Amino acid sequence: MIPFCHFKHRVRWDARLHQLRDDGAAWPHGFHHHRRRHRDDDHEDPDPVARARRRAAAEAGFYGHLLSYLGIIAFLALVNLVTSLGPHASPGARHPWFLWPALGWGIGLFSHYMAVFGSRLLRERFFDPAVERELGRQRATMQTEKQASIDELSSTIAHEIRNPVAAAKSLVQQMGEDPTSIENVEYAKVALGELDRVERRISHLLRYAKEEDYSFALANLATVVDSALAQMRAKLDAAGVKVARNYIAGPTIRADAEKLRQVFANLLANAIDALGSVIEDRRIDLFVENGDRRATVRVRDNGCGIPADKVERIFNPFFTTKEQGTGLGMAISKKIVEAHGGSIDVASEVGRGTEFSIILPLPR
Repeated sequence: MIPFCHFKHRVRWDARLHQLRDDGAAWPHGFHHHRRRHRDDDHEDPDPVARARRRAAAEAGFYGHLLSYLGIIAFLALVNLVTSLGPHASPGARHPWFLWPALGWGIGLFSHYMAVFGSRLLRERFFDPAVERELGRQRATMQTEKQASIDELSSTIAHEIRNPVAAAKSLVQQMGEDPTSIENVEYAKVALGELDRVERRISHLLRYAKEEDYSFALANLATVVDSALAQMRAKLDAAGVKVARNYIAGPTIRADAEKLRQVFANLLANAIDALGSVIEDRRIDLFVENGDRRATVRVRDNGCGIPADKVERIFNPFFTTKEQGTGLGMAISKKIVEAHGGSIDVASEVGRGTEFSIILPLPR
């Protein structure tokens, strides 16, 4: 695993990184809901012709309402005028009584106008520009974060490949300077080892970058964990590690069982490495739980733990504290879990151990 401190540090790795993999066109928090609500209010349809017809019908309905209003109010004004000019007109008839129905109906006409034109005008003039400005800020921030991640990854890849290549080059040069040296065989072995190291890192990097195909099917989560345990049994026995299965059965999930088995096997392998410095009572506890529409697998060891300053980096590509590690195992595991709609939590204390939690959604 990677080594932990005298306080518990929890890190939740959610699907936030998915936005980093996209083109940055993600709605900021809060605006997506409003955007969807306005689409519903407009009754937008994927068919632009149907949407245009509805808008034209709504506008025609308003103009029909306006013409009716103008015609009837004009008629009432004429009646008011005629009755007020007659020889037998009462004093009340001379007052412009038609203004009262004109005012009441006018309020309704104004409401109709706002429903057809006003809300759209207000949204286009005030709301949409605010959304676009916020989106621009979000895209700029995400682009900066993405560029920083790319720069860091590029630097790490260059470092991981340059060092063994430089070492192999130096050894080959020495072999060329003295082809008959008895040390050339040893030089060749070391050079091949360095080149194998480069090849191994590149293959892991390609696996990490590759968009793999997933074969989802219903699977029992406890069975998947047990298969990973069986795969690592020989290594567990060789390291003298006891495993406690704190479950009898597990929930059924929809998953690619083979890829999840790789995740659990990787966690067990890391736990075994973390227990290397423990003299006695090397132990790994496994838990399979479910509730609140999700399943959780917890892998806990009593190993060396992970320092607090390294906890947040353990899922970064190429980050490792192992001599022969590639630093991609946890990054690949995180990618697989997120492809299942899940997340990884990690908690650790230096000298006391580490616990990884794999949280997966249950099928509806």
